[in-house]
Amino acid sequence: MNLLGAEIIERFYLFLWPMTRISAMLLTTPPFSTASVNLRIRILLAIVLTWMIYPLHDWPRIDPTSAQGLLELLNQIFIGVCMGLIMQVVVAALVLAGQALSAAMGLSMATLVDPNIGNAPVLSQFVVIMSTLIFVGTGGHAVLIGLIMESFYTLPVGASILNQDTYAQVIRWGSMMFLGGVLLTLPVMITLLFINVGLGVVTRAAPSLNIFAVGFPAMIAVGLLIFMLSLDSVGGRIEWLWLQGFDVVRSVLKVP
Repeated sequence: MNLLGAEIIERFYLFLWPMTRISAMLLTTPPFSTASVNLRIRILLAIVLTWMIYPLHDWPRIDPTSAQGLLELLNQIFIGVCMGLIMQVVVAALVLAGQALSAAMGLSMATLVDPNIGNAPVLSQFVVIMSTLIFVGTGGHAVLIGLIMESFYTLPVGASILNQDTYAQVIRWGSMMFLGGVLLTLPVMITLLFINVGLGVVTRAAPSLNIFAVGFPAMIAVGLLIFMLSLDSVGGRIEWLWLQGFDVVRSVLKVP
């Protein structure tokens, strides 16, 4: 009995290393990290993925209660969280784009409480939902699972990415939050700029005109119309953002 118990504990210690990295990725990477994905589903998915990858590698025998084991646990958590942080930048760019559009059109007061991103404008909700559909429709979830599986070949347990190159790469990628937001909102923002200029000219020509009664409905109507007409290009830019995120994840994990 003691021999069997010791063997179970040893197997559990070996099973712990891939399970930690995969669980950290599922807890932080969209769309797995959203509140719509039940915690039990995430745990079950992590166990299934770990069970699939477990026989394919020789795992190091490290006591997780030792100093070396605790450091390795933190390393595995950091690898999974780093994947999630990179992909969350894309979601932040989408939310920022929706907030900019709502503020420009006068819809910033029309907000919804989202358990995933908090109190966000309705356009942010729409863009995030559309991006999730694009992500799933293009097989992004399968790409993420493939990347975490490949990472055990390029970054086996014991290898670390805690270095300045990784930090610099993740920080540089953070600028995509603003660049992506600008690219998504560019058609609508340029159109609304010309509408504002036109309203300014009308105000100078007819000072007695109530510009607030005319301007706000015009901004909302034109903004929504241009946004609907540019949905095709917006969808293409969203897909491009996801692809750029996958490229950064591959670079950080050293996956070819």
